[in-house]
This record gives sequence, C-alpha cells and structure tokens, in this order.
Amino acid sequence: MSEKFITSTLNKKNQAQDNSLRPGDFKSFPGQDKEKEKLQLYTAAAKQRNEALGHLLLSGPPGLGKTTLAYIIANEMGSNIKSSSGPAIEKPGDLAGLLTSLQAGDILFIDEIHRLNNTVEEYLYSAMEDYFIDIMLDQGPGARSVRLNVEHFTLIGATTRQGMLTAPLRSRFGMSCRLELYKPEDLKTIIHRSAGILGVTIDDEGAYEIARRCRGTPRIANSLLRWARDYAQIKGNRQIDQAIANAALAMYDIDNDGLDSMDNRLLEIIVNFYHGGPVGVKTLAVAVGEEERTIEDVYEPYLIQEGFLMRTAQGRVAAPRAWQKLGLKPPSGKMSKNDHPELF
Repeated sequence: MSEKFITSTLNKKNQAQDNSLRPGDFKSFPGQDKEKEKLQLYTAAAKQRNEALGHLLLSGPPGLGKTTLAYIIANEMGSNIKSSSGPAIEKPGDLAGLLTSLQAGDILFIDEIHRLNNTVEEYLYSAMEDYFIDIMLDQGPGARSVRLNVEHFTLIGATTRQGMLTAPLRSRFGMSCRLELYKPEDLKTIIHRSAGILGVTIDDEGAYEIARRCRGTPRIANSLLRWARDYAQIKGNRQIDQAIANAALAMYDIDNDGLDSMDNRLLEIIVNFYHGGPVGVKTLAVAVGEEERTIEDVYEPYLIQEGFLMRTAQGRVAAPRAWQKLGLKPPSGKMSKNDHPELF
C-alpha cells in the first residue's frame, strides 16, 4: 500500500471526524444566544412563508462556528448548500458556474468573502439583488454581453474582517450577525459533547480547565481536547481530569491564563524592548517573525479582551496586567487608572 494512499485515507478520516464534531441543529449549538435567537427567527419566518432565506453575513474571529452555522441554517431550511471561498473564485466564470448550478432555495456559502476580487464582487451585486449576471464574451469591438438568470438563492458570507468588506457588498446582506468569543461555561458544554463523540472520558474539572484556557474558541477547545486525550493515553490512565489537563496544556506551552508561547513573546517584546509601547504592528511582525494579519486576527483579539494589550492610534500598548504577568511594575505616568479603569 503506497504512502500517498495511506496519507489520503488518514486525511479523509480526520476530516470526517472534524465534521462529526459540528452540531447539526441550533439546539446542539451552545453559546452565542443572542445571535442564535435572531437566526432561528430569521429561518423560521422564511420557512413558514416558503421563501428563500435572505442573504446573511456572519462575522467574527476564526474558529467560532461561522461555517457550522451556515450548515445548520441549510439543515433547518431543508436546502442544499454549496461551499467556496473568496480566494478560490478567481474570475467571473467561476462565480457563474457556481450560481447557475444552484436550484431555487439553495444556499451558496462563501468563506472569507472579504477576499473576493473586485471584478467578481461586482458581478455578485446583480445576482444578489436581481438574480441575474451579465457575462462579457470576447474583447474589443466584438465584445458582447450574455445574461444568465439564476434561481432565487441565499448567499451566506463569512468573514473574519468585516471592515474589509466594501460598502456596496455589505449593504446587500439582509442580516448581519457577529459571533463573539465564548464563555468558559459554554466551551465546557462543547468539550463534553466532543468528548462523547470522540469516546474520551473527561470530568467537569478537566473540561473546565481546557475551556478556560482555549482562547474562547471552540476550534481550539476541540484541538486541545484531542491533545489532552493523547497525553492521557500515553502518560495517564486514558481519563482526563484537572491534573492531566494541566499537565497536557503545560506541555503544549499554554499557561494558566490561556496564553501560548507567541502571546507571551509579543508581550515580552512590547514590555522589554519598547518599554510598554506604543509599537506598530509592522514592527511587532518583524520582531516575532509572523505576518501582520496573523497578529491582528489570531493573537490580538484575545490579548485585548483579556486586558493584556491595548490598540491605540499610535500602536500597541502593554496594559498593566501584562507588566504584572511578567513580574514587573508598570512605569509611573505610563497609564493612569482614571484614563483606563477597566484595565486595573
């Protein structure tokens, strides 16, 4: 049996396992209660009228369940769903192929929709509003336009950077929902559910230990659960309790505040090299050898939410909690309690 075939088989098995962890209905989807209630009403009303759902935009940090919600909505509506991503739709012909393959009431899910190129996006406008696209054939004097009608479909767009969407595209969505980082209690529910699917034995203390240190993100929670399972299998008795979870996360370089090695490195550079800031994101990216976008999308949201970092017009500034974490005292006059009481 070839190595290529074995790798392909393992990848398919892992993908199937990942898909099995996705909830299939709103009832099985913990957290995001406010947005979930809006979506339930939105889908129920459209289904009662026997109409296609209005176009929907889902935004928020990666790993919070935007793709999962799109598939839940398709299940609730009894609709077929086709998936693509912004970078994969390179030219209008690609978009035309997707749209003309849809039946009435079908859902087209486009992940990272803010990364659509401008030409493709302009073709999408008429499809979303009037359900047709005009494709230009040939060039120069012999150029002609062919109109293609499309069925009444629903576009669900997902983005991690809503600010990068153009105003014309954003205005064509009937509803916009922003997902926020999860609370540990909701993440504990997710971990218990995933553990049941994976056949992992975990107690409440072990689940909570992972939940409070997974950056408020279900995708990371499931990843850490798998790691804790492996750790318990080799170094424990195949059961995850608080002690095993602690040891597994420590080996994975995740500290008691849920920060990984890159988080701590960012804080150390801002505090030790730049005296607490402000320092620009470009400088930080060079200092840690990471892309600016990764710092902004992956690391900063959690550091800001947890009160370790501030994003100002002049650059990134280490909050008092970051100094305290590094065992240092914030310099006097750097930041006052009156200016930022929420950080003290």
